[in-house]
Amino acid sequence: MIKKHLFVALIAAQVLASSAGFAEEPKELTVFTAASLTGAFGEIGQLYTNETNINVAFNFDGSQNLRTQIENGAYADVFASANMLQMNALKRILLMNNSSIIVFTENKLSLIVPKGNPAKISNLTDLAKPGLKIIMGTKDLPVGDYALQIINRLGNDSAYGPDYKARVMANIISQETTVNYVVTKVALGETDVGFAWVSDVTEDLASRVDKIDILDEYNVIAKYPLGVLKDSKYPAKSQEFINLVTSGQGKAILEKYGFSVVHSSPIAAAGNSAAAKAAA
Repeated sequence: MIKKHLFVALIAAQVLASSAGFAEEPKELTVFTAASLTGAFGEIGQLYTNETNINVAFNFDGSQNLRTQIENGAYADVFASANMLQMNALKRILLMNNSSIIVFTENKLSLIVPKGNPAKISNLTDLAKPGLKIIMGTKDLPVGDYALQIINRLGNDSAYGPDYKARVMANIISQETTVNYVVTKVALGETDVGFAWVSDVTEDLASRVDKIDILDEYNVIAKYPLGVLKDSKYPAKSQEFINLVTSGQGKAILEKYGFSVVHSSPIAAAGNSAAAKAAA
């Protein structure tokens, strides 16, 4: 009987050791990422895999959709949002390791038009032309929220006239749930103009769309935060991914895709010693 018990104990110890090893060396990280980061994070993810032999499974979607999925129980190790609103919503219900959260890049909006600009849009005043077809994100999507803020700023400027906002809003034919849908419809010529991120006009899209800059006095600078989920099974490896995003290599990739580099710093440090250790 003693030998039998020793044998069972030995097997149990081996199983536990195997499980512990698996926990420390995952085969895959799950990263929920704002759709505007598709190109940049796709490249950073491949770099991470090359360096660690750990695959990165991305879920690219609108930040508000990602937040809702996490709230409803979807598993993720890391969340990268296109604004603080969605990140703060997860912080409030204690789903994030707060000390891991940093702002890692910035972005801003531009107008994009089909190649050749068939509607002949030359400036922001033209957005109010009767019959113009405008596409943008929903008000819950960061790129849509910022577009509405820009329209409000223009509407409050006497140079654009008292009815400018109403005329622009009347020209909006669609509000999309991800910025990728906005870009695709503009590239296909299904609309005259869209509000998108500056970073969305990539080398691949340069032959299909043109960009019209929005003056900084009317634009909105979007701050992008990312952090580790509190329920992540692999907080240390998740932090390594964040460290790569904020490294010189990561910043160079972000810049290549049109993002602005910032000096990353913690958003808020909660009294979570495990998260603080992972963030160190």
